[in-house]
Amino acid sequence: MRTVKSCPRLEGEITLPGDKSISHRAAILNSSAAGKAQIDNFAPGRDCLATVKCLKALGVEIHKRGPKNFPALSVSGIGESGFKEAGNVLDAEDSGTTMRLLGGLLSSQPFLSIVTGDTSLRSRPMGRLIEPLRFMGAEIWGRGKDSFAPLVIRGRKLHGIEFSLPVPSAQIKSAILLAGLFAQGNTILHQPIPSRDHTERLLKQMGARLESDGGLISLAPLSSPLSPLSFSIPGDISSAAYFLVAGAIHPNAKIIMRNCGINPTRTGIIDVLSAMGAKIKIENERWEAGEPLADIMIESSDLRGVEVGGDIIPRLIDEIPVLAVAGCVAKGKTVIRDASELRVKESDRIAALLNELSKMGAEVEELPDGMVIHGGKSLSGTTVDSHSDHRLAMSLAIAGLIAKGEITMDHAQVAEVSYPAFWQDLLTLRVEQNKVK
Repeated sequence: MRTVKSCPRLEGEITLPGDKSISHRAAILNSSAAGKAQIDNFAPGRDCLATVKCLKALGVEIHKRGPKNFPALSVSGIGESGFKEAGNVLDAEDSGTTMRLLGGLLSSQPFLSIVTGDTSLRSRPMGRLIEPLRFMGAEIWGRGKDSFAPLVIRGRKLHGIEFSLPVPSAQIKSAILLAGLFAQGNTILHQPIPSRDHTERLLKQMGARLESDGGLISLAPLSSPLSPLSFSIPGDISSAAYFLVAGAIHPNAKIIMRNCGINPTRTGIIDVLSAMGAKIKIENERWEAGEPLADIMIESSDLRGVEVGGDIIPRLIDEIPVLAVAGCVAKGKTVIRDASELRVKESDRIAALLNELSKMGAEVEELPDGMVIHGGKSLSGTTVDSHSDHRLAMSLAIAGLIAKGEITMDHAQVAEVSYPAFWQDLLTLRVEQNKVK
């Protein structure tokens, strides 16, 4: 349980944890390469550690060292033929990325794999993964008429396919590309709305023959093993989003976030906050292993409501909960549409978020695929629940910074799924101490 109160000023610098999406992919792709790689600033949360545990169970030698919140991984890649059948069921815990990406990788491996997860993950849709992998020749089954985990995979030789992604899902896209690495023939994907492209960028850096123009991706099977890639992972923009919103909505704030990833498939939160009138500065832009990063500064801002939907949604799907908090403070109405994917995350993020914000006095309406937020209402302290969802926990904490009175949050520890140092970093920005306990 945590309590949060308002404070007179937010000020300071944040060193962000490594990007969660890139960390998953860096571990899996370097395990599939031939040779050793060092991955600095690996994401410290439970989701990425679940991926590491699964890879170790499959025979990959991985060592973690360094500070707890900014660890480094040493990965000894074993190539296509080095993976071994796990001696037990693989546990993806609460990580959909772990389950789906490993589903693609394991579909081409000549052994049996069973992948499960916690109660939340076992309720999330897996039919969208099973269908394209079966088109490639995979033998893969799921519970509930092939709809849910656990997944049972009997690996075999696959063939490339041409496939149109029905939803803008980077996890499904990446799973198909991982399967296509070791398939016979090219794999061609059509994505009507581009999703985050970290897998494509890493594959190019590691020597894969991949071409992409945003809507069309073409991957040729490997003719030689992937080359290991040592690099430092950029800071996670999804983690930065909480402090971007905190700085924008607080009446007296100036926050700087160092080394933040600004991949254009992920910067929807910056674009929307800028459209709302946020005072954001991006400085010191540079590159790391094909990924752009920069320092970002945010200051107190007078926000106005906006309408959000369409192609930008995949670029900020994980940031919508905290964006809704900004909408509560903004003048006018904020409308978020085309975000039905939020219904099948760690929680039903639309229903759960609106329920908790309503408790705080926000005027919100639920839509089938989003929400309407009537801004300018004062938020009040109360007891809220994270619904065991890390993104809801952190979003509600940011709302607590500008509420009248104190919020008390149940299941606040779930923030460690993606951002173990969140509560500590929040404390460092406050000029008054002892307000976050």
